[in-house]
Amino acid sequence: MEVEVKLRLKDSAAHQQLVSLLSPFHVKTLDQHNLFFDTPTSSLSSQRTVLRLRFFDKDSHCIVCLKSKPTLINGVSRVEEDEEEIDPIIGKDCVENASKLLATESRVVKRVKEEFGVGDEVGLVCLGGFENLREVYEWKGLKLEVDETKYSFGTSYEVECESADPEGVKRVLEEFLNENGIDYKYSEMTKFAVFRAGKLP
Repeated sequence: MEVEVKLRLKDSAAHQQLVSLLSPFHVKTLDQHNLFFDTPTSSLSSQRTVLRLRFFDKDSHCIVCLKSKPTLINGVSRVEEDEEEIDPIIGKDCVENASKLLATESRVVKRVKEEFGVGDEVGLVCLGGFENLREVYEWKGLKLEVDETKYSFGTSYEVECESADPEGVKRVLEEFLNENGIDYKYSEMTKFAVFRAGKLP
């Protein structure tokens, strides 16, 4: 179970202000390209499950991820997550021809077939996706991830922090944002839900 605090930043000005304040604590930048898959009849979505390929830094590596039963309440996200690295060349092939994903030797894909009933006769389609630029910071003992997410219909900004104590983290983060006059609100939708809605929340 992945538990994360997710706070949506109001706009690019709030995002710029936050990354400037956190710049002394910067660890790395991740350039992510996220692509999603489902059956032609949306059987994964109907089971509250998301299958994603995430490519990093110009396709230098690729991770296949399965997320199930997400909840997002008062800025705290909980989701069952399983992920595994696959060859990025195979990943790119699967984007071009989604049916190839079911043929990969992947533990995660095996779960998709066995637990969610997605076989070759059903098949997969690529739904498309979005780009995400993630700045990672080590700050006050926390690993903060500040995202700039570029959808075809607009850009959103979010700060995330995975923690076993989400309420404690939320308090610290909210205090910091409020002290510095950075506009935010609790995230109400996952990035995938925003992508599927086709408009910014």
